[in-house]
Amino acid sequence: MDNGASSYRRFLDGDESAFDDIMKELFYPLVFFIDRYVHDSHTAEDIAIDVFSDRVVHKHRYNFKVTLKTYLFMMGRSRALDHIKHRRIIEFSELSEVKELPDDSDSLEDSLIADEKRRITRAAVDKLPYDMRDAVYLVYFEEMTYGEAAKIMKKSSKQIDNLLYRAKKELRIILGKDGDLLI
Repeated sequence: MDNGASSYRRFLDGDESAFDDIMKELFYPLVFFIDRYVHDSHTAEDIAIDVFSDRVVHKHRYNFKVTLKTYLFMMGRSRALDHIKHRRIIEFSELSEVKELPDDSDSLEDSLIADEKRRITRAAVDKLPYDMRDAVYLVYFEEMTYGEAAKIMKKSSKQIDNLLYRAKKELRIILGKDGDLLI
């Protein structure tokens, strides 16, 4: 899809179901992106809902100069940073959620290995400086172009390229022996 632009055009033309399509495609990626800043999934969801609500109220503010996904991520980043700036000093911890395990022992082992790989990867990426972490997340997890990531992070494409190069270098150092599990 064109990252929601055609659906947004339909929404502007009065097709309310088009906004549902946009929400289905972009809501959770936006929540996960915002969560990288605020470290609270509930707050991230609230901020993402605000971003989408703003699109409903102010339909014509989006001008199609960047992809809708990039635009929403830019708004999400801005609101997440505002939230961080204004949040209280008290930090809340979330209880970990329990996942149901499959009955089959082979799939259980595969599931455990996949979970361990994700945990190691996330822990390694979380050790990177913020700019590198955001660049890695946007380009590799959200599959954005360097240009889209640059607009969200307010940097040039070359700076994104440099951040990713340095991030890969850092990840090789951080992962060390654990990196063998990811290959």
